[in-house]
Amino acid sequence: MSKYSQIASYLEHFLENEVNKTGINSVVVGLSGGLDSAVVAVLAHKVFQDKLLCVKMPSHYSSSSSLNDAQELCKLFSMPSITVSIDEMLKPYENLHPQMNNLRRGNLSARLRMATLFDISARENALVLGTSNKSELMLGYGTLYGDLSSAINPIGDLYKSEVFELAEYLGVNKSIIKKPPSADLWDGQSDEDDLGYTYAQLDEALKLYVEDRLDKEEIVKKGIDSDMLDMIIERIFRNHFKRKMPVIAKLTSRTINHDFNYPRDIRL
Repeated sequence: MSKYSQIASYLEHFLENEVNKTGINSVVVGLSGGLDSAVVAVLAHKVFQDKLLCVKMPSHYSSSSSLNDAQELCKLFSMPSITVSIDEMLKPYENLHPQMNNLRRGNLSARLRMATLFDISARENALVLGTSNKSELMLGYGTLYGDLSSAINPIGDLYKSEVFELAEYLGVNKSIIKKPPSADLWDGQSDEDDLGYTYAQLDEALKLYVEDRLDKEEIVKKGIDSDMLDMIIERIFRNHFKRKMPVIAKLTSRTINHDFNYPRDIRL
């Protein structure tokens, strides 16, 4: 059995087990036309079939190729899908705040999409599946209460370069695999341009620092660019709050997330 057949099998069982624990048997995925959401959707479809709903949420910044790629994926795997534009929410706010920069615009778009997705999940009695990979989570490259929000995330322990390989194994359409990663948050937006390095470069360094626990000097000796490594380490620690639940001030003998900690699937 190949590496990615094992990973796919494990993640399918993970999804089935974690969703079933909640007593819910349906899931929703925000389908952008990008790699990560495509992989999550295909994995979820293998488990839930028509109990999966893919939701495309374009704005006026979305490229036509992203929508076409998402539609092609749904057709290829016979996945149910709907399209819900966020334009009627996004444009009025932009008109009220014409001074918005791209960062604010991107964060707002991500949060509008997640608010839409959670509302649909309530309507469908379904769980929202996350689509953030480990590279993004470690670097804090995501929006709090936006794309970082979900009930269950099957790919959060896979680096972006591994998600590419898993997509190849799953048979995701080549148009998605080969295009530059982008969340279409504003005109011309590119993930790798934002980060300043390719995911291949970032993942090589991240694995040495996070998985192998090498120090900076050891990593640089392996040929990793020192400026990139400094950026990675700075981002990991600066954005750690995005990987944690909100901190609650402790005033009583048993405080949530301090000393009142039960498994999330606990039952009486």
